[in-house]
Amino acid sequence: MDVLSDAIGAMRVGRPSLSPEVADPSWETEVPPFEGARFYVGTAGRIRVAAPDEAVTLQPGDAVLLPHGIAHTLGNATGSTARFLSGTYRLERARPHPLFQDLADLVSLPAHEDRYPGLQASIDLLRGELDERMHGRDVVLPALLEVLLVHLIRACLRERAGSRATGWCVALDDEVIARSLRAVHERPADPWTVESLGAHAGLSRAAFARRFTAMVGQPPLTYLTWWRLTTAARLLQTTDAPLAAVAQRSGYGSAYSFADAFKREYGISAGRYRQQHRTRPPA
Repeated sequence: MDVLSDAIGAMRVGRPSLSPEVADPSWETEVPPFEGARFYVGTAGRIRVAAPDEAVTLQPGDAVLLPHGIAHTLGNATGSTARFLSGTYRLERARPHPLFQDLADLVSLPAHEDRYPGLQASIDLLRGELDERMHGRDVVLPALLEVLLVHLIRACLRERAGSRATGWCVALDDEVIARSLRAVHERPADPWTVESLGAHAGLSRAAFARRFTAMVGQPPLTYLTWWRLTTAARLLQTTDAPLAAVAQRSGYGSAYSFADAFKREYGISAGRYRQQHRTRPPA
């Protein structure tokens, strides 16, 4: 699995939601903070989305993503009825992946098939499913929403990369750093060191550490530890693997060292965490 897919998988909880909305000419509403991300897509007329530091007006086909779920205002920006799609993705905020933290509070994504063909295609498919009300839509819509989230974040990262020299938006496209990130995500249990990660990426230890820290915002081993424990938490939530197996698959040499690291990071024992966060019944 690639880094972006892992980041989304580590944060996403529950099912996404989507609803078509109609706004009368004088309509306006305050939207409270949300434990996740919100997005809107204009379908007819114009809709104004106003956050504390920025505001955008959606034309048909335009999208806007609020990845941190901040409070904002929605309003009709035309003299006639306007329509738009309103969607949410519930995300785990206790331990947000740093990739998400690198995104702006509000990202405007104007309709632009040449720049974001995947995003526009996803929007068109969603609109078609809502309009047609075909059989099987209860299966198709959640799947399309998952696809849309990936395209929204891809577009956000692309927009962000245009004005940044460092950060996750740049790191994922940096051949050297992306290679080391993929290695950590694909094989978190390997006995990685700064030197071995640097060698894997094709840089000396010192040069790699500087470049990784500048782009990712954390030293290599700090991020490695964070991802190992995130991997462990996901295993505790979704599998029946014994704690010793979870420790081994997460890169810890013993259940004791894993238990200490997990409790230090999460504030509770691994066993208690499993009881509280179980997402499926035991097999």
